[in-house]
Amino acid sequence: MHELIEGLFLEYFRNPLLERLEDQAVFEIASNSLSSQSSNGHASARLAYTTDSYVVSPIFFPGGDIGKLAINGTVNDLAMSGARPLYLSSGFILEEGFPIEELKTILASMRDAAAEAGVTIVTGDTKVVQKGSADKIFINTSGIGVIEPPLQLAATRAQAGDKVILSGTLGDHGTTIMIARGELELETDIASDCAPLQSLVAEMIDESNARGQLDSLHCFRDPTRGGLATTLNEIALSAEVCIEIEEDLIPVREEVRGACEILGLDPLYVANEGKLVAIVSADLAHALVARMKQNKYGAGANIIGEVKAEPAGIVSMRTAFGGTRIVDMLVGEQLPRIC
Repeated sequence: MHELIEGLFLEYFRNPLLERLEDQAVFEIASNSLSSQSSNGHASARLAYTTDSYVVSPIFFPGGDIGKLAINGTVNDLAMSGARPLYLSSGFILEEGFPIEELKTILASMRDAAAEAGVTIVTGDTKVVQKGSADKIFINTSGIGVIEPPLQLAATRAQAGDKVILSGTLGDHGTTIMIARGELELETDIASDCAPLQSLVAEMIDESNARGQLDSLHCFRDPTRGGLATTLNEIALSAEVCIEIEEDLIPVREEVRGACEILGLDPLYVANEGKLVAIVSADLAHALVARMKQNKYGAGANIIGEVKAEPAGIVSMRTAFGGTRIVDMLVGEQLPRIC
């Protein structure tokens, strides 16, 4: 996917906003009706905009469904830029014969997820395709939010000396989906971590601002497809730094670890839908973790590593046995249709 985006889509659609390859575009608009003044004398606002499509299979799973996933996934992509999510669109592609009762369940789930995240679905589109032309239901959501503090978050801002913070356990969502597919007869209590993270991000920004260290927040990412390993590799490549993580500090539920061993998966590469990675200055990291732990979606927050200057573009991990190994970017997709 990484090669497809950079080698094909970027070549056709190239522009300065897209070239950043973040999960959202951040841009400024001018309007005389806004209160803050930009350098050119016109009122301005910084906005974040994102879009995503959801094709997860199965569409219902422990901890959520495709509707909840669609809302939270888009909300989180906005939040990773430091934006306060405001409005969403929702587009549906329905396969002929899709049960109305299941659609009602999904719509109710989306309504409830939007209410928790504090966003409003304001526009949308629906298409029905012939039976066999789609798999039950696909959903696209786009979202827009406002970035109110003078905050600059980007992968390129990661720098040597920074700490790497993870908000909680790895692999819950991807493992849940694989087990829900029924390909293996496993009975576990694992549920997807699908959750909105905008309140956690807002509290992280508030803590940093209160300490006069807003500029110490360098990069936020949600490790979805490709998991933590792929996310960290993308940051290391963008910033041309080395990211070193500690295996013993990375939280993974025992049920997830056991299931991944049976399924032949590595939790580092398994998708998450309610976790974030933060790259921040070392002098802010411990205070930020303490604040994150006060939020239910950051209760498991922990510093799991640090950023080094060399070797550039590499992620390494200190293993539980005292050795070091390279953590490469995921090649191929372990779990197709995971989100």
